Amino acid sequence: MTTPTVDIDALIEDEWYAVRYSGEIPEVAYHGAVFHLTEAQNGPQIELSSAQLNRLLGAVSQRYLEITLRDLLPENKRGGGYRGLKRSFINWQRYLTFCERYGIDGTLHKETVAGALCSFLLHEADLVQIGEVQDELNCSFTELLRFIELLGLSPAVIPDSVKNYFLGS
Repeated sequence: MTTPTVDIDALIEDEWYAVRYSGEIPEVAYHGAVFHLTEAQNGPQIELSSAQLNRLLGAVSQRYLEITLRDLLPENKRGGGYRGLKRSFINWQRYLTFCERYGIDGTLHKETVAGALCSFLLHEADLVQIGEVQDELNCSFTELLRFIELLGLSPAVIPDSVKNYFLGS
């Protein structure tokens, strides 16, 4: 009787997919994938190389980028998964914590998120001026300032109408 061969690349790819398209906390999916591949009784119990682990960590990074941007894109407001500026800020903080924990360069997506935030604020400035802001500016002004700081931006990127919205002027 021969032992069935295991296609390790296919197993890694399956877990990569599960992590990449996971929910709101992709790091949890990463740990689940690693556990399944290495320790679970019903898993293949393989030893992962650093390249394989890095591939899975890359999926976490990509997912964090996706969910951070999701709530900065005005076209997503109509969708059921839209959570507003506060959720984007929270996901960016989670991403930075994840990067710190695993020694990953946290600046990898900084420019992309910074550009999206600036575009979002300009879009929201137009809505504030016509009184159509709803749930998208759902964080405090302090949180917005912290988000901007984490992205290396100046508070000057906040349009006056958005500042006034937050500060009640």
